[in-house]
Amino acid sequence: MYPESTTGSPARLSQRQTGSPGMLYSTRYGIFVSKPGKLKAGAWVGGPHPRRMAEQLMTLAYDNGINLFDTAEVYAAGKYPPSLLFRRRSSLVITTKIFWGGKNGDVLAAVTAPPCPSAGLKASLERLQLEYVDVVFANRPDPNTPMEGDPFSSSKSRTFIIEETVRAMTHVINQGMAMYWGTSRWSSMEIMEAYSVARQFNLIPPICEQAEYHMFQREKVEVQLPELFHKIGVGAMTWSPLACGIVSGKYDSGIPPYSRASLKGYQWLKDKILSEEGRRQQAKLKELQAIAERLGCTLPQLAIAWCLRNEGVSSVLLGASNADQLMENVGAIQVLPKLSSSIIHEIDSILGNKPYSKKDYRS
Repeated sequence: MYPESTTGSPARLSQRQTGSPGMLYSTRYGIFVSKPGKLKAGAWVGGPHPRRMAEQLMTLAYDNGINLFDTAEVYAAGKYPPSLLFRRRSSLVITTKIFWGGKNGDVLAAVTAPPCPSAGLKASLERLQLEYVDVVFANRPDPNTPMEGDPFSSSKSRTFIIEETVRAMTHVINQGMAMYWGTSRWSSMEIMEAYSVARQFNLIPPICEQAEYHMFQREKVEVQLPELFHKIGVGAMTWSPLACGIVSGKYDSGIPPYSRASLKGYQWLKDKILSEEGRRQQAKLKELQAIAERLGCTLPQLAIAWCLRNEGVSSVLLGASNADQLMENVGAIQVLPKLSSSIIHEIDSILGNKPYSKKDYRS
């Protein structure tokens, strides 16, 4: 783990500090989190009993040492049900994201727009039947904000929107609706601007970034975020360790029926898999499958363990649609001790995409 940062708001420590055998935990900013990550609550795309399935998966996840659950209005089309597990509030770390919005709220604009700056988060708390969440994430920067590189952009306009977001997040924390706030899918430049704004106006800075991280997407988590951590203490919470199922190997012979890439609205994923780059990735996965077999694990377990072995990753978000998949994913923790330096080198040689950083923070 990176050394603990002294930045951030006053800490809160979860009371539950033990998990199932072999379960590792990591701490950052006073929050105690199960190292293998968490069930990505509501990521289940469909099915006849979404509420019952969500309850079963959350219970199974908790019983196997997972104590961090991620929610968002877009999961299950904004109908994600509160779980009985939330009654064990002191032993859980619960996060939510705001951006998209629907008739229920959860819109970043609703958070930053007066006279009701906390409308979006209040809607989330009402649906979840909670008084507060541990971390609220600003999911994606405002799309209406001009970005650098646009000939009509205005850096002042972008900074103003970021300042509004920082002020709004500080407000919801001061109101007791969240303990911390973080960013999701923000660039390093935007995160640095948020931190600078917070320091300039004595506001609360973000504590972590939610970023996509898997074997085929590495630059941000392995280079950019470590640099940010050592500058301002921003941690990394990663998601999609299987790249929407691509890294699981299930697409090596095409698009199976009922897979995510076959669903309506996922044409972009199907196109990605069937592209020339997608075919090259599938060839690499077949080589990685041989490594997984030598280690006595599945390819998804190898891929998740590979994410977990990164010391800069605070947690890995897991998404599961059934109990068998969840238990397979959780089993990745048993693969961690098998990832020797020689195995990691072999994986990097196959992937051929290890990013280069000019700085070595271990020295």
